[in-house]
Amino acid sequence: MRIDLFFELPMPPQLARTESQAVADWLDEIALADSLGFGCAWLVEHHFMRGYSHCSKPEILLAAATQRTQRLRLGLGVIPAPYHHPVHLAERVAMLDVVSQGRLEVGLGRGFSPREYQALGVNMEHSRSLTQEALEILRLSFTRRPVSYQGQHTTLENVDILPHVVQQPHPPLWSAAVSPETFEWSAHQGLGVLAGPFKPWFMTHADIQRYQAAWNNATLPRVGMTLGILCLPDGKRAKQLAQPAFEWFYKALYQTTLPVLEKLYPSYEHFRELGKFRHLLALGVNLGLLQTFGMAVAGSPAECIAELAKYRAAGVTHLLLAIGAGAVSTEIVRESMQCIAEEVMPALQDSKA
Repeated sequence: MRIDLFFELPMPPQLARTESQAVADWLDEIALADSLGFGCAWLVEHHFMRGYSHCSKPEILLAAATQRTQRLRLGLGVIPAPYHHPVHLAERVAMLDVVSQGRLEVGLGRGFSPREYQALGVNMEHSRSLTQEALEILRLSFTRRPVSYQGQHTTLENVDILPHVVQQPHPPLWSAAVSPETFEWSAHQGLGVLAGPFKPWFMTHADIQRYQAAWNNATLPRVGMTLGILCLPDGKRAKQLAQPAFEWFYKALYQTTLPVLEKLYPSYEHFRELGKFRHLLALGVNLGLLQTFGMAVAGSPAECIAELAKYRAAGVTHLLLAIGAGAVSTEIVRESMQCIAEEVMPALQDSKA
């Protein structure tokens, strides 16, 4: 199991930092991750989510990160495909792969925010078909030949999409997955899946089993699981610091998903099933509840290893760790990164990571 890192570039009020400080801290953390041997650093793309995520152009940050790292892979986790013209998306992917010298991982998703769709002038009802077309055009761009395509939303005639990716045949492709249908679709498309942290582990575990059952590719299935974590030598201290950080994160997360949870948007019907957990968490987010649901981990290295082992046993191949859920100081983040690299990674990784 590969141990990755996951970042949303949040601006929690308790940290009282500027956006410039947040970016500088992130670049320092990325440089440390490179030296510690983490697998990949994943960045989201979100828009108009004040506080929760100020990462609207992850490709710019990833390009900067290429200059601070040598081995660390860099992940777009994920590009909300409906918001972008497929040609721009393919060009963006190729240029990042060139700049990183072949270290890019590419995640695609539909996005989940009605506000994003409305502001960007996209019909949310077309999210699945727009994402399907973007994936098909992206794959055509990897052939290094001019692209012709006729779809519901996009028509291309002999378009030379440049530059070309470095990795052969192409960078690893992933799909964000929340609904069971998307897990199955991802398997049929031969994509890795990126799951969490929207719902409890028992639901995600069932989705992973569905994905594995639908997989018929010659390669092995790839399952990424995003998880909030705080691991420190003193487990009690880790829990004390994690409680307010995770409480802030999950309140902010469910506030951002509130519109799609409360209104049945076409092709987002599955989000309604998550409403029951939003109401439960609204009564009081606490670390014990989150750990019971398998949505967060905090404690000593031994405690974290015991918790994380269940994800590997269930077929998770890549753990995307959101250290402190982005809501602790950079000093604590780096302390936890060091602890995870020294104590946790050796116990969970193997030669296939």
